[in-house]
Amino acid sequence: RKIFSSPDILAEYQKVLKRDFKYSDEEITQIMQKVLSFVTIIIPQEEIKVVQDDPDDDKIIACAVESGSIYIITYDPHLLNLKEFQGIRIIKPEEARAIF
Repeated sequence: RKIFSSPDILAEYQKVLKRDFKYSDEEITQIMQKVLSFVTIIIPQEEIKVVQDDPDDDKIIACAVESGSIYIITYDPHLLNLKEFQGIRIIKPEEARAIF
């Protein structure tokens, strides 16, 4: 099993760590080093516009499509409302634990 991300997703992740969790730049650097040790970076070639309530989430769908993912694992309500996109199931972490 692989975990995929994109530069855009990782950039947003860093912003959230700082804004919502108040991590310092040094702490964010350490977290990102750990994340990059197990994440496969994908650069989506196709622009996807499917998440009408939060178009910023389209980058998650694009990464999943480009990587050939089977699942998107998230708590994001806008993504969860889709349930599935092009055969990619969108599930919560608790559901993933039961599957894996």
